[in-house]
Amino acid sequence: MKYEEAVDVLETMEELFEGKFTITKRKLTVFVPELEKMEYSPVMDKLYHYASQYPYPPTLADIAVYPPKENDYLEKMRRWDEEAANVPEETKQRFLEKFEELIRRKGE
Repeated sequence: MKYEEAVDVLETMEELFEGKFTITKRKLTVFVPELEKMEYSPVMDKLYHYASQYPYPPTLADIAVYPPKENDYLEKMRRWDEEAANVPEETKQRFLEKFEELIRRKGE
């Protein structure tokens, strides 16, 4: 979200909750940097939904809509599979033997 859009969110809050929410420099300092991390439309949708249910102004957490974090787990798994495929069969066999020996010793 752009700075101007973040300010528009706050102005909308001020209008929807007249007399209960006033824009101050401190609120701009706190709200704007966080709002800029979000997308404008989903935040406004959440604000309108909130305003239709509650008579008091929302906190930032009430209207926050952060974009989903990228999940790089599948990419890591793919790279690990590729690396495992490049390990020589002899090395895999030695590892398996050592692993089984360790299990036998710990089981005694």
